[in-house]
Amino acid sequence: MNPRRNILHMSQRQQDFARIEAVYGNPARVSRQAAMVLHGDSLALLKKLPDHSISLVLTDPPYHSTKKANIHGDTHFEEDDDFLAWIDAFCEQWKRVLRPNGSIFCFCASDMCSRVEQVFSSRFNVLSQIVWTKPNEPGFDGWKQKMKKEALRQWYAHSERIVFAEPACEGNLHRSPFASFLRDVRKRAGLSAHQLAELTGSYGRVNHGGAVSNWETGRNIPSREQYARICDAILATGRMKSMPAYEDVIRPFLVDASKEFTDVWTFPSVRPYPGKHPAEKPSSMLEHAIEATTFVGDIVLDCFAGSGSTALAALKLGRRTISMEIEKRWVEVITERIAEFDETCDLKLAPPEQPVRPVRRPPPQLGLFAAAG
Repeated sequence: MNPRRNILHMSQRQQDFARIEAVYGNPARVSRQAAMVLHGDSLALLKKLPDHSISLVLTDPPYHSTKKANIHGDTHFEEDDDFLAWIDAFCEQWKRVLRPNGSIFCFCASDMCSRVEQVFSSRFNVLSQIVWTKPNEPGFDGWKQKMKKEALRQWYAHSERIVFAEPACEGNLHRSPFASFLRDVRKRAGLSAHQLAELTGSYGRVNHGGAVSNWETGRNIPSREQYARICDAILATGRMKSMPAYEDVIRPFLVDASKEFTDVWTFPSVRPYPGKHPAEKPSSMLEHAIEATTFVGDIVLDCFAGSGSTALAALKLGRRTISMEIEKRWVEVITERIAEFDETCDLKLAPPEQPVRPVRRPPPQLGLFAAAG
């Protein structure tokens, strides 16, 4: 990431976090390293969050179909449709609070995933249905080995699902927020797709718009270098005063051959220990999800925080974090864990003290992203 762009990006996230803190008040922040823990019903809390302030939602709501009495909310809904309507209410808010180039991971039970995914699809582009196989570590048998196999009437559910999605934007073939943004700024700059393709050297073999046409239908995205040429071409018209940073318009997805890049995840489940949350997820899996889909300094939201594993994973990677939890005892656990983390770690989330002023200062929002004409 360009150093200047990096500082501006992190400064913007710092401002976003300050806006969020202003909504909930100073007592909400329990960490000098940018962590908030909010106690209460997460849907009510979520409705207070400012629009487009969150980079990643990584959350694990009650599964409903598992009917576990030790998990808050897992037995609250008598009918599947009631549960799905509840999830839909969250989807409405998640779409609102996510940045257009943000992402969401939502854990769910394997037998409910297809229906949960259908609920998501009205507001999000569902990109993957991840299968978490939950392998046991050597020496730990777990329930799978103890249960009576002869009593089964279907295949034993030894996996969980994770819906991975991005906010959808109507108006182009693949409902891509970036596609709509690029089309809007190109038109405001008075350029045709063909002209922008010529100016950026993004020619196509068949269509005159070349790569620009593909970008504006959401088929793919420009590289960092291509986006820099787009910005130069748009700004050279004199009709636009600024363009947002690459990190603010392109959804991050940072994987390579050294990391888990398929939709089958094999992170071992968390072994029982005194004080373990009944739905606790392995920190290695949470870190993998966060690192692949956010930049340093970004804000990660967990609406069903449990014991705070998502918050700790985010802090460990230099991200800001907001945890929402309805049960007081777990709020206390999260607060204690973050305080302990604070004592042993010193993250550098804030930009340098002296301000770094951009050549062209970004004004208020233009459509989906920060830019101006």
